[in-house]
Amino acid sequence: MAPQVDPPPDEEPGEPAQNIKDSAHQIWLAGLGAFAKAQQEGAKAFESLVKDGLGMQKKTQAAAEETLAQAQNRMAGIASEFGTRAAGQWGKLENIFEDRVARALEKLGMPSAAEMAALRTRIDELNARIEVLERRTRKPVTTTVQRRAAAPRTVAPARTGAARKRSPKA
Repeated sequence: MAPQVDPPPDEEPGEPAQNIKDSAHQIWLAGLGAFAKAQQEGAKAFESLVKDGLGMQKKTQAAAEETLAQAQNRMAGIASEFGTRAAGQWGKLENIFEDRVARALEKLGMPSAAEMAALRTRIDELNARIEVLERRTRKPVTTTVQRRAAAPRTVAPARTGAARKRSPKA
């Protein structure tokens, strides 16, 4: 409550000018009182504000970190899903490509991988039979290819142009 101030002696109480003067004086005194109190408790108030600010900063930082972690998890999930979809699409594309290459090779008369595997198996079986026959006869069995490779090669002399020409008869 504001202290009561005695009116100046030349004016009567209750006059409007006096009331305004009194109010202004009381406002001035309230301002001075607030200033004095702020000086006394200013350091305490400042420290209290700093403490409150640190608490608010920690809360804000924790909320920001949580939001960031949620965003990172969401982006990781999206990236994983995208990678899975892309791998599936690459697998389909690879199958289409392999099918087209296989059809093109078939049109060219090239044997398939399965046919080549069957031929290798058949060759292995035939080689095994040959080894069995060689052991029974104790005489190596040679194939036509082996005989040709073992036969000595003879090279016929090259004919020259002069040898081909016949001498003119006179």
